[in-house]
Amino acid sequence: MEQTVEQLVADVFRRACTSREALEHVTGKWSLLALSALAESPHRFGELRRRIEGVSEKMLAQSLQTLERDGWVHREVRSSIPPHVEYRLTEAGVQLVPHLLTLIDFVEGRMPAVLAARAAADEARTAR
Repeated sequence: MEQTVEQLVADVFRRACTSREALEHVTGKWSLLALSALAESPHRFGELRRRIEGVSEKMLAQSLQTLERDGWVHREVRSSIPPHVEYRLTEAGVQLVPHLLTLIDFVEGRMPAVLAARAAADEARTAR
C-alpha cells in the first residue's frame, strides 16, 4: 500500500518513519559497498562480486534487488553475446553516493582511534 505525501513521517527515531527502512537499505554492509563500487563505474554482477570481497552471491543479489527497488540502482539486461546484466547508479544513486563515501572516508580515517578504543575496552573487560 502506497503512502501519500501527507502520510509520510520523516523522523528516523520514530517507528513509523517512512525513511527508516530506506536508510537501513543504503547503510547495510553489502549495500554500502555495492553503491561505492558502482560509483566507480557500472558493473556486471560477477565484477561486483569480485570487487566486494567476502560477499556471497545470495547476499549481493538481495542487496542489489533492494537497491533497485528503492531507486538507487538500475539493472539493465544486455542482449550481447553472451547476454549479461549490468548495474549502474540511478540519478538518485549518484546524488547519494558522495554522502556514503564521506562516511566511509571518515571511518577509515578514524581507524587508529577505533582500534585503540577497542583495545582499551577489551583490556577493561578482561580486567574485571
